[in-house]
Amino acid sequence: MKRLPSILLAAVLLLSSCGIYSFTGTSIQPDVNSICINYIEYKALKVNPTLSNELTEALRTRFRRMTRLQIEEEEGDLDLSGEVTGYDVAATAITSGDVAAQNRLTVTIRMNFINNKHPEDNFENKTFSAYSDYDSTLSLDQAESSLVAEIIEKLVEDIFNATVAQW
Repeated sequence: MKRLPSILLAAVLLLSSCGIYSFTGTSIQPDVNSICINYIEYKALKVNPTLSNELTEALRTRFRRMTRLQIEEEEGDLDLSGEVTGYDVAATAITSGDVAAQNRLTVTIRMNFINNKHPEDNFENKTFSAYSDYDSTLSLDQAESSLVAEIIEKLVEDIFNATVAQW
């Protein structure tokens, strides 16, 4: 048992020195230094005029805070692009009088990821979807800003994990 601390220390040093794993959960190769996060286009039928900008900025913020990567305007070692393909509201809980008790806002996006240094990590047209429920006594306009913030957080987490955490 006296050797356990030294074994743990050796394991930590080994993992951190290899340059691939970090304690933020990323597994970025040492030769990858930059990322270009392109503006997420909006192609859903129902319009939310701020969603594309908020999603793009949230992605840039996550990569800036959680990785060592430089954010480039074009031609990064990594390239992330995509489009919002769905922005839908549906009833999720129906009462006995066929009235919606709860509604669900779902946002769907399709993303492309190019790793110019390690193409085996690339993916194309990968779909990510997240939702948030709200009480039907509220209109979408009343609940939308908090719902969208929650959905963006979920989408950014999923995209981050699929690209540099490779979960």
